[in-house]
This record gives sequence, structure tokens and C-alpha cells, in this order.
Amino acid sequence: MGGTGQRKPQEEQVRLHAIVHGIVQGVNFRYYTRLRAEALGLSGWVANRSDGTVEVVAEGPRSAAEALLAFLQQGPPAARVDYVETYWERPTGEFRGFRIRYEVD
Repeated sequence: MGGTGQRKPQEEQVRLHAIVHGIVQGVNFRYYTRLRAEALGLSGWVANRSDGTVEVVAEGPRSAAEALLAFLQQGPPAARVDYVETYWERPTGEFRGFRIRYEVD
């Protein structure tokens, strides 16, 4: 039970807002993104957009969000990612779990 009584500082919470460009629809991008986000303990959503991109909003610890961003920059095997627009925002805490959104903007 020993220990110094010091608590490890809590990691910064962030919101990753990303728009992924390339061949990213019809290649299970949303499915794999959800799996990766859930494994990383992130909450938020992923959705196809009408312009052929995929949009991702994920909240959680910075290290987990950065790991998800690294995945988004590569994508699943059948995808071809050209580039990822990345925005770091303040988290709102509005999400519970990570889901695929099916409504298109």
C-alpha cells in the first residue's frame, strides 16, 4: 500500500475535429474509426459527408486523440487518405460512447 500520496496529474482533455479527404467512403472508414476510437476510450462520432469526405469529432485524453488522428491519417486498408483537416477544440463532454452517424450534411 505504500506510496507517496502524490496523484498523477490528469491528462489534458481535448476535442479532435477532423475532416478526412481521399478515398474514404465505401471502404469501411467509419466502422474502423469507431473501433479505434472505442479502443482508445474516446467519445464522439464519425459520419460520411455529402462532399465525399468523412468527418470525425472525438473527445478524451490528448494522447488518445493524437493516436486516433494518426489512424485517420493512414485509414483502413482499402482507403486512400490524401489529407486530414485537423482542428483542436475545447471538449464539451456532451458525448457518451462513440457512434457512427448516418445522417448526411
